Amino acid sequence: MTEEKDVRVPSEAELDKLFEALSNWGEWGPKDERGMLNHLLPEHRAAAAALVVDGLGVSLAHDLGTVPSAENPYPAQHHMLAAGDARDDSGIPGYEASRDFIGAQVHGLGVTHIDALCHMFVRGKMYNGYPASEVRSDGARLNTVLSFSDGIVGRGILLDVAATRGVPYLQGNEAITIDELEATEARQNLRVGVGDILMIGSGRCAWRAECGGALDPANGMAGLHADCLPWLREREIAVLGSDGISDPMPGLGIPNWPFPVHQIGITGMGLHLIDNLALGELATACAERERWAFLFTLGSIRVPGGTGCPVNPIAVL
Repeated sequence: MTEEKDVRVPSEAELDKLFEALSNWGEWGPKDERGMLNHLLPEHRAAAAALVVDGLGVSLAHDLGTVPSAENPYPAQHHMLAAGDARDDSGIPGYEASRDFIGAQVHGLGVTHIDALCHMFVRGKMYNGYPASEVRSDGARLNTVLSFSDGIVGRGILLDVAATRGVPYLQGNEAITIDELEATEARQNLRVGVGDILMIGSGRCAWRAECGGALDPANGMAGLHADCLPWLREREIAVLGSDGISDPMPGLGIPNWPFPVHQIGITGMGLHLIDNLALGELATACAERERWAFLFTLGSIRVPGGTGCPVNPIAVL
């Protein structure tokens, strides 16, 4: 359990100004679709490979749920096209195989996924000023998952904020502050920098376990306060991930800015978000080694027009 604390609630006007102040539109040219991924350079990838010490690989994804729950009301569809009893239905003598079909809602609260920059709009525009009309009924034309189709590989950083507070998990709708991010940096003896893939740990895996393996979104999730957005831009990170959705949920009740990290981060700054990471095992492994920096790898499905996709990021320590 965590203690209640007072949280400053920004006004709508403040967030209007923040959106304009933090905009990266045009920063990497009028046709850019990568946003802050431009901070992640080949030399950063090469340096990240040197962080591997004992070769432990840790999956940062939850299982793709196929059963409805409060956390995942629209589960993935998984059915067999050919099971063991139909293994030889291909008509090819000697060829025996099973086959299946998978379909999923990408942006669910129980699905580990990455948001493409076409996922969010502010006043009818997405990142770099492209109009919302570029996302059509058959998919997006710009800012899609194909903008990172070569993968995201670099230095991953876990800031375990729950551990800094000395609690197993943060309660729903708690807002993490800049002071807490910097206190976690100091405790872990590192500094978030250019090109990093930053992950914020709020202890969601521990809370899930306490709730029997799934959370009810009505209980909310912790996330970053909007005041953290300038800090993320100043540090020039490449990607932001969390064990929630990066925003406090259900939110602070600010008119027209229900989820400012999504709205300002994705649309204004061009910051890709990875939602619903499974960080519990990684947090344990990092604490045991007293190392919270590692090689991070993520490959996305090549979905033309995709606004995001389920992913299985891997940390290699």
